[in-house]
Amino acid sequence: MLRPALAALTLAAALTAGSALAQTAAPASNAPPPAPPYGRSVTLAEAKVAAAAAEAEARKQGWSMVITVVEPSGALVFTEKMDGAQYGSIDVARRKAETSANFRRPTSYFQEAVKGGTLNAIFTGALAIDGGELLIVDGKIAGAIGVSGGSGAQDGQVARVAAAALK
Repeated sequence: MLRPALAALTLAAALTAGSALAQTAAPASNAPPPAPPYGRSVTLAEAKVAAAAAEAEARKQGWSMVITVVEPSGALVFTEKMDGAQYGSIDVARRKAETSANFRRPTSYFQEAVKGGTLNAIFTGALAIDGGELLIVDGKIAGAIGVSGGSGAQDGQVARVAAAALK
Protein backbone atom coordinates (compact mmCIF):
# COMPACT_ATOMS: atom_id res chain seq x y z
CA MET A 1 0.00 0.00 0.00
CA LEU A 2 2.91 2.34 0.71
CA ARG A 3 4.46 2.00 -2.76
CA PRO A 4 1.32 3.18 -4.68
CA ALA A 5 0.91 6.03 -2.20
CA LEU A 6 4.54 7.04 -2.74
CA ALA A 7 4.03 6.90 -6.51
CA ALA A 8 1.00 9.17 -6.22
CA LEU A 9 2.89 11.61 -4.01
CA THR A 10 5.84 11.61 -6.41
CA LEU A 11 3.53 12.38 -9.33
CA ALA A 12 1.73 15.08 -7.35
CA ALA A 13 5.04 16.71 -6.42
CA ALA A 14 6.15 16.67 -10.04
CA LEU A 15 2.90 18.28 -11.12
CA THR A 16 3.21 21.16 -8.68
CA ALA A 17 6.98 21.66 -8.84
CA GLY A 18 7.40 23.16 -12.28
CA SER A 19 5.69 25.10 -14.99
CA ALA A 20 3.22 23.41 -17.29
CA LEU A 21 5.06 21.01 -19.56
CA ALA A 22 3.82 19.70 -22.87
CA GLN A 23 3.43 15.97 -23.37
CA THR A 24 6.43 14.52 -25.10
CA ALA A 25 6.45 11.34 -27.10
CA ALA A 26 8.05 8.37 -25.42
CA PRO A 27 10.85 6.58 -27.23
CA ALA A 28 9.55 3.80 -29.47
CA SER A 29 10.73 1.10 -27.03
CA ASN A 30 8.74 2.68 -24.17
CA ALA A 31 5.73 3.72 -26.22
CA PRO A 32 2.39 2.68 -24.73
CA PRO A 33 0.18 0.39 -26.78
CA PRO A 34 -2.21 2.22 -29.09
CA ALA A 35 -5.30 3.37 -27.23
CA PRO A 36 -8.74 2.59 -28.62
CA PRO A 37 -10.72 5.57 -29.94
CA TYR A 38 -13.48 7.25 -28.00
CA GLY A 39 -16.99 6.07 -28.79
CA ARG A 40 -20.44 6.72 -27.44
CA SER A 41 -20.98 7.29 -23.73
CA VAL A 42 -21.64 4.37 -21.44
CA THR A 43 -25.33 4.09 -20.56
CA LEU A 44 -26.62 4.01 -17.01
CA ALA A 45 -27.66 0.38 -17.54
CA GLU A 46 -24.12 -0.54 -18.68
CA ALA A 47 -22.61 1.38 -15.78
CA LYS A 48 -24.78 -0.59 -13.38
CA VAL A 49 -23.70 -3.90 -15.00
CA ALA A 50 -20.03 -2.97 -14.55
CA ALA A 51 -20.61 -1.75 -10.99
CA ALA A 52 -22.54 -4.90 -10.09
CA ALA A 53 -19.66 -7.04 -11.35
CA ALA A 54 -17.21 -4.94 -9.32
CA GLU A 55 -19.35 -5.19 -6.21
CA ALA A 56 -19.73 -8.96 -6.60
CA GLU A 57 -15.94 -9.39 -6.89
CA ALA A 58 -15.31 -7.12 -3.91
CA ARG A 59 -17.85 -9.00 -1.78
CA LYS A 60 -16.40 -12.36 -2.86
CA GLN A 61 -12.99 -11.17 -1.64
CA GLY A 62 -14.37 -9.56 1.55
CA TRP A 63 -13.42 -6.00 0.53
CA SER A 64 -15.49 -2.82 1.00
CA MET A 65 -14.98 -0.46 -1.94
CA VAL A 66 -16.18 2.63 -3.73
CA ILE A 67 -17.02 2.10 -7.41
CA THR A 68 -17.37 4.98 -9.88
CA VAL A 69 -18.23 4.94 -13.59
CA VAL A 70 -17.65 7.94 -15.86
CA GLU A 71 -18.28 8.83 -19.51
CA PRO A 72 -15.34 9.26 -21.93
CA SER A 73 -15.30 12.96 -20.98
CA GLY A 74 -14.90 12.05 -17.31
CA ALA A 75 -18.46 13.11 -16.42
CA LEU A 76 -19.99 11.03 -13.64
CA VAL A 77 -22.52 8.35 -14.62
CA PHE A 78 -22.75 6.18 -11.49
CA THR A 79 -21.08 5.80 -8.13
CA GLU A 80 -21.62 3.51 -5.19
CA LYS A 81 -20.02 3.25 -1.75
CA MET A 82 -20.25 -0.21 -0.25
CA ASP A 83 -21.03 -0.40 3.46
CA GLY A 84 -17.83 -0.02 5.44
CA ALA A 85 -15.81 1.60 2.63
CA GLN A 86 -13.62 4.49 3.75
CA TYR A 87 -14.81 8.00 2.86
CA GLY A 88 -11.48 8.96 1.29
CA SER A 89 -12.06 6.34 -1.40
CA ILE A 90 -14.98 8.32 -2.87
CA ASP A 91 -12.70 10.94 -4.42
CA VAL A 92 -9.94 8.45 -5.25
CA ALA A 93 -12.32 6.15 -7.19
CA ARG A 94 -13.62 9.12 -9.18
CA ARG A 95 -10.11 10.35 -9.98
CA LYS A 96 -9.02 6.86 -11.10
CA ALA A 97 -11.98 6.65 -13.47
CA GLU A 98 -11.32 10.17 -14.81
CA THR A 99 -7.62 9.39 -15.36
CA SER A 100 -8.43 6.26 -17.38
CA ALA A 101 -11.03 8.06 -19.48
CA ASN A 102 -8.96 11.21 -20.06
CA PHE A 103 -5.72 9.43 -20.96
CA ARG A 104 -7.29 6.36 -22.65
CA ARG A 105 -5.43 3.77 -20.60
CA PRO A 106 -5.65 2.02 -17.22
CA THR A 107 -4.20 3.83 -14.23
CA SER A 108 -1.86 0.85 -13.77
CA TYR A 109 0.02 2.15 -16.85
CA PHE A 110 0.98 5.31 -14.94
CA GLN A 111 1.74 3.36 -11.75
CA GLU A 112 4.16 1.09 -13.62
CA ALA A 113 5.73 4.04 -15.46
CA VAL A 114 6.42 5.87 -12.19
CA LYS A 115 7.68 2.68 -10.52
CA GLY A 116 9.93 1.85 -13.48
CA GLY A 117 11.23 5.39 -13.87
CA THR A 118 10.01 5.61 -17.46
CA LEU A 119 7.41 8.34 -17.04
CA ASN A 120 8.99 11.04 -19.19
CA ALA A 121 6.03 13.42 -19.43
CA ILE A 122 3.84 15.24 -16.97
CA PHE A 123 0.17 14.31 -17.20
CA THR A 124 -1.87 16.94 -15.40
CA GLY A 125 -4.51 15.24 -13.32
CA ALA A 126 -3.28 11.66 -13.79
CA LEU A 127 -3.57 9.39 -10.77
CA ALA A 128 -0.83 6.74 -10.85
CA ILE A 129 -2.49 4.03 -8.74
CA ASP A 130 -4.01 0.78 -10.04
CA GLY A 131 -7.80 0.62 -10.00
CA GLY A 132 -8.90 2.64 -13.04
CA GLU A 133 -9.90 0.71 -16.17
CA LEU A 134 -11.42 1.59 -19.53
CA LEU A 135 -14.91 0.40 -20.39
CA ILE A 136 -14.82 -0.76 -24.00
CA VAL A 137 -18.05 -1.20 -25.98
CA ASP A 138 -17.93 -2.15 -29.67
CA GLY A 139 -14.14 -1.67 -29.67
CA LYS A 140 -14.35 1.94 -28.50
CA ILE A 141 -14.01 3.70 -25.16
CA ALA A 142 -17.49 4.19 -23.71
CA GLY A 143 -16.19 5.31 -20.32
CA ALA A 144 -14.07 4.15 -17.43
CA ILE A 145 -14.45 2.65 -13.99
CA GLY A 146 -12.52 3.59 -10.87
CA VAL A 147 -12.35 1.46 -7.76
CA SER A 148 -10.86 2.35 -4.39
CA GLY A 149 -10.91 0.91 -0.90
CA GLY A 150 -8.25 -1.77 -0.87
CA SER A 151 -4.63 -1.96 -1.94
CA GLY A 152 -3.82 -0.86 -5.48
CA ALA A 153 -3.66 -4.51 -6.55
CA GLN A 154 -7.07 -5.24 -4.97
CA ASP A 155 -8.62 -2.15 -6.57
CA GLY A 156 -7.17 -3.16 -9.94
CA GLN A 157 -8.47 -6.72 -9.66
CA VAL A 158 -12.01 -5.48 -8.98
CA ALA A 159 -11.86 -2.85 -11.76
CA ARG A 160 -10.66 -5.42 -14.33
CA VAL A 161 -13.52 -7.78 -13.46
CA ALA A 162 -15.95 -4.88 -13.93
CA ALA A 163 -14.44 -3.86 -17.28
CA ALA A 164 -14.64 -7.48 -18.51
CA ALA A 165 -18.37 -7.54 -17.71
CA LEU A 166 -19.03 -5.13 -20.62
CA LYS A 167 -16.92 -6.91 -23.24
